[in-house]
Amino acid sequence: MAGVAALVLAALAPLVAGGLTAGFAMLGGLLIGAALLLPPALARVLRWAEARAHGPLAQWFWADTRQQLPGLSLALMALMLALAANIGVSTMVGSFRATFAGWLDQRLAAEIYLDAGEADRAADIAAWLEPRVDAILPLASAPATIADRPGQVMAMADHATYRDAWPLLDAVPDVWDRLAAGDGVLINEQLFHRAGLGPGDGVTIDGDTLPVLGVYSDYGNPLAQAVLTHAAFVARYPDLPQTRFALRVASAEVPALVDALRDRFGLTADRMRDQTSLKALSQDIFEQTFAVTGALNLLTLGVAGVAIFTSLLTLADQRLPQLAPLWALGLTRARLARLELLRAGMLAALTAVLALPVGLVLAWMLLAVVNVEAFGWRLPMRLFPADWAGLALAAGLAAVLAAALPAWRLWRRPPAHLLGVFVHDR
Repeated sequence: MAGVAALVLAALAPLVAGGLTAGFAMLGGLLIGAALLLPPALARVLRWAEARAHGPLAQWFWADTRQQLPGLSLALMALMLALAANIGVSTMVGSFRATFAGWLDQRLAAEIYLDAGEADRAADIAAWLEPRVDAILPLASAPATIADRPGQVMAMADHATYRDAWPLLDAVPDVWDRLAAGDGVLINEQLFHRAGLGPGDGVTIDGDTLPVLGVYSDYGNPLAQAVLTHAAFVARYPDLPQTRFALRVASAEVPALVDALRDRFGLTADRMRDQTSLKALSQDIFEQTFAVTGALNLLTLGVAGVAIFTSLLTLADQRLPQLAPLWALGLTRARLARLELLRAGMLAALTAVLALPVGLVLAWMLLAVVNVEAFGWRLPMRLFPADWAGLALAAGLAAVLAAALPAWRLWRRPPAHLLGVFVHDR
């Protein structure tokens, strides 16, 4: 009943509280409830298997496994929590990685990005570039107060680069034509969630209210952001120097053009980057940010394995009265040891199966609730079955290794110790 109550509290948390408080309450309720419900769920599965077992040895195996559950429940609960956390976090990170890669392809569509530093120098560079590139797309931004919160206004040229690739999540009909005509702005997803604005609403920018034409994804940016067409931006900020450009050019011509810009205008690496190096830098930063998750995954599984090992070692001597009659009936110590290893692996496998839905719900909560409240954007959830299979194998291996020493001790136990059980019983 306590497990069910925890799950109910998790479901009701958004109705009672808001923001990250509700998100963390949901996570806590889910994990506590799932852990408390694991032993009765395993008992039901084992009872079902026992009823369908053929032969006395198979029936004993399932019944004896069910009898061991109370002594192993805490260790199995730790294993389930470790597996669920692994599945949830790895699904979140994998979803973020896949989405981030696609988002980079959309946002970094130009081949070269440069910052001249000074307006006069920028004009000279633009004049020199004009006959040498397919398009020069001016880039500019300015701080602003957007919907009563600090933010940034960004300029966007009316070009196929943005029309074809910009990551819109929602928009009014003919959004690009209306934006080019200066009929409104695009806003980022953070502003969409935090201010409750969407296409068709009005957003206030430094006191002026403009129609929202669309919403776009903007991962990694903590600020509210609005996009104006470049002409509208220049009219709004006429004194802002225009020093940054995105260049469209054939990919094969990028190295030569970068070298020419460096030689002719002295542009250093911090002033000019090509698309490939920018994407590589962004991906490296992403991987470094989440590198610790792999180590934490191994650590949690290791802790769960140690818990199983401790429980099995504690129960080993207490199980002699159950195992001695089987040995007396003809089962060798080696076979009994193999059954102990099989039991550990089977319990780990069942726990992994039951942990999978918990981990997926955990991933959904992280992506759809916690991430939105903490950062202002929502990531699409993607599934990675190969990772789940690898995790289940790792859990099974950890459980078998944890059972190896108790099983080895059983295999090497002198027959006199097993006979002693009957002496004491008499």
